[in-house]
Amino acid sequence: MQKEPIGKLISYIHRSNQKILAKRLAPYGIGSGGQHSFLKIVLRKPGINQDRLTNELKFDKATTARSVKQLEQSGYIKRVPDPDDRRVLRLYPTPKAEELAPVLASVLQDINERLAANLNPEEEEQLLKLLNKIAVGLDSEE
Repeated sequence: MQKEPIGKLISYIHRSNQKILAKRLAPYGIGSGGQHSFLKIVLRKPGINQDRLTNELKFDKATTARSVKQLEQSGYIKRVPDPDDRRVLRLYPTPKAEELAPVLASVLQDINERLAANLNPEEEEQLLKLLNKIAVGLDSEE
C-alpha cells in the first residue's frame, strides 16, 4: 500500500480549515491570509510591533504588512508610534477588535473541535506532539 504524502494531507487540512475560517469570519470583514492570526496576537499582546508579530507567527514581512494594513483599514487595529523609537509602530486592538474577540475565540475553538472530532483524547494529544515535532524540525531547516 502506498503511503499518502504527509505534506499533501497537511496541505488539504490547511486549505479546508482556511475555507471554513474565511466563511465564518467574512461577515466581520476578516479576510484570508491569516488575518485572524494577526488579530488574535494583537488582542493577546497589545503594543506588539510588526517585527515581533512576523517572528511569532512565522509569516514573511510582506504578509504581515499586508494583513496589518487590512486589519487597520477594517478598524480592528491601530498603529501607534513607539514613544522611545518613532521608527517602530506598536499595534493595538481597537474597541471593534475587543468586541470581536469572543466571537473569534469561539470560531477558532469550534474549528479546533471539528479538526479533532474523530480523535479520542489520547490520539489528539499524540497528534499535537507529532505536529509540534514536525514544526520544530522545519524551524531547524531555516
